[in-house]
Amino acid sequence: MIIAESFFDSNTFTLGRNLTVFFVIVFWLATAFWVFKDARRRIDDPWLVGMAALLGVVPPFIGPIVYLFLRPPDSIEERRDRELENRALEDRLAERDLHCPVCRGEVDASFLVCPVCTTRLKQACSSCAAPLEQIWQVCPYCATPVPPAAVTGDEVLQPLRVRRTS
Repeated sequence: MIIAESFFDSNTFTLGRNLTVFFVIVFWLATAFWVFKDARRRIDDPWLVGMAALLGVVPPFIGPIVYLFLRPPDSIEERRDRELENRALEDRLAERDLHCPVCRGEVDASFLVCPVCTTRLKQACSSCAAPLEQIWQVCPYCATPVPPAAVTGDEVLQPLRVRRTS
């Protein structure tokens, strides 16, 4: 008498089931490894990296999804690059005041006139001849009061001499 085997008892089903379980385990471990590698790129603290790796392993397939929602938005390297860019921008903005507002030539903070276009940049103190800022009411070098009419916006930024045209 021939006994009919069911499909679930066959070698084909057993092989397919074993391969499926194997690939699911490999995918699970691969996602856990990805979480670990990504956490090392994004998190400074080794303890938090370990917790993220544990989160990637313990709840299978749910842990990496939770990690995606909780991970920092940028990597350590991206944060460092952004900080360097910000410092460079701040340095460039700090140098912005070191140019003549008329010709954009480089000037020093102590210049009274622009050496390129002869535009008056600052007024000199009547007592010590130090350059004065427009908003100062007293010279910080010699304590001489600055008369309000001495530094008006109309007098500053005017060329000392007129250029000849050929």
